[in-house]
Amino acid sequence: MKPHLTAFFILFSVACPSLHALEAGTAIVDVTDRTIPVHDTLHAKALILKEGDRTVVLLTIDAVALGELGRIKSDFLPQLRTRIAKELGLAPENLLVNASHCHGVLRPDFPELCFQVIKSAMAELVPVRAGVGSGQESGISENRRLHMRDGSEVDMRRTYSLPNDQAIASVGAIDSQIGLLRLDRLDGRNFALIYNFACHPIMNPPSSGNSADYPGVASAIIEEQLGGTAFFIQGCAGDINPVRYKEVTQPADSTPLGNQLAASVLRAARKLTTLPDSPLRFVHQNILLPRGADLTARITKLEAERLRLVQSLRATNINFKSFLPLLLQQKLNPDYPSQSAQSYLHERSVGKDSLAKLDADNRVAVETYLANLAIMEQITRLNTNLGLLKMHLAQNEKAKEQPIDVELTALRVGDFRLVTFPGELTSEIGMNIKKSSGQPGTFVAGYTNGYIYYAPTTKQRLNTGYAQEDCDCLVAPEWQKAFESQALDMLKGL
Repeated sequence: MKPHLTAFFILFSVACPSLHALEAGTAIVDVTDRTIPVHDTLHAKALILKEGDRTVVLLTIDAVALGELGRIKSDFLPQLRTRIAKELGLAPENLLVNASHCHGVLRPDFPELCFQVIKSAMAELVPVRAGVGSGQESGISENRRLHMRDGSEVDMRRTYSLPNDQAIASVGAIDSQIGLLRLDRLDGRNFALIYNFACHPIMNPPSSGNSADYPGVASAIIEEQLGGTAFFIQGCAGDINPVRYKEVTQPADSTPLGNQLAASVLRAARKLTTLPDSPLRFVHQNILLPRGADLTARITKLEAERLRLVQSLRATNINFKSFLPLLLQQKLNPDYPSQSAQSYLHERSVGKDSLAKLDADNRVAVETYLANLAIMEQITRLNTNLGLLKMHLAQNEKAKEQPIDVELTALRVGDFRLVTFPGELTSEIGMNIKKSSGQPGTFVAGYTNGYIYYAPTTKQRLNTGYAQEDCDCLVAPEWQKAFESQALDMLKGL
């Protein structure tokens, strides 16, 4: 080869490292239902990833779930796939849709808007470089599962009360990792940022107005500060609440949480280096998961436990009106709760003890009332979760106990790897997969390409404390091993 041709070949190889460079396109659309009070805007966002003949579509929606809950129905994904294949020429199986799990309400025409936002993103393809990394944020989430001293586990929900502090032994762990995929234009400007994090977006209650919750806050800040489009991908948030979710001393507010998450995302994203050679890979597989065959037995045990609790309620002389002042008096002055010290001392000086006997009777009454309150709180937790068990028993019976056909996907962009599941994975499962994969750029997303309710670990699924994750659940305990094995095989296949 002549010297000048050799120099040209080397220059061409450096400038064009791949004949099929990675391209990306983005678009965003407002999908907020504005016929009801609105706190902030809900969005659907599309990211098109293209390398040669392979195209992958990522769609994120500020919605509670892809089916079952909220306005997205089970036919949404099949119909969207049919349209992108017919009208846009895209491989229908290469569609990945993630719901943030915020409890916002979508406008009725959102299916059309979702198709149009994908179409718009297709028209905006530009060459990009990819960078992968992670950040940390441990200050905005907490595990809602409480490990009790009796070996059971309960959870924190707004639909029932917390157990007594003295009964709690420990709490579950959180996954503080933020998974990051940064896509830059060739001139170095940010084009898109995917950030994967695990936490329920439920800090803006419905009473505050239609809301995308903390992911909406965080994404807006990231886009303002970094440029480009920010894509929040919900992780394994099945047992993860916003921190101080149960507080009643101040209004619930997602803004501080979104601000804090955005700061951590930006801090990590700005340190990422993007590279030109970033292979695009995508795997789509289905897996059959066993339905829970023990729901009838669990319902029977729970109903027996509820009956035991009801029968343990004890008769007492007082009601709440008399209980509260008696409790305060006993706490304020245990020695002289009913009267002044002078009255007690006077009685003793003349050989009487009527006040002392009254106090003894009142202490028994207060202790009995407190015990009844604790039992009542246990019953409310059992009632709520019993209703969930019965609902899913009916669903399983309607399906004639056939296995649940669920869709899994695995995406690779450079060293970024993401595996997805269509249910509410608990945090331990996500951390298991990330650790077992052996790849630092591996992340896990729930709430993707469907919705099959909660997916707890085998141990959580068999919990005798009847937490929501254990009861709002269709699958059998052995589902976890089947999923984790399949997920790891898919990641290896990338």
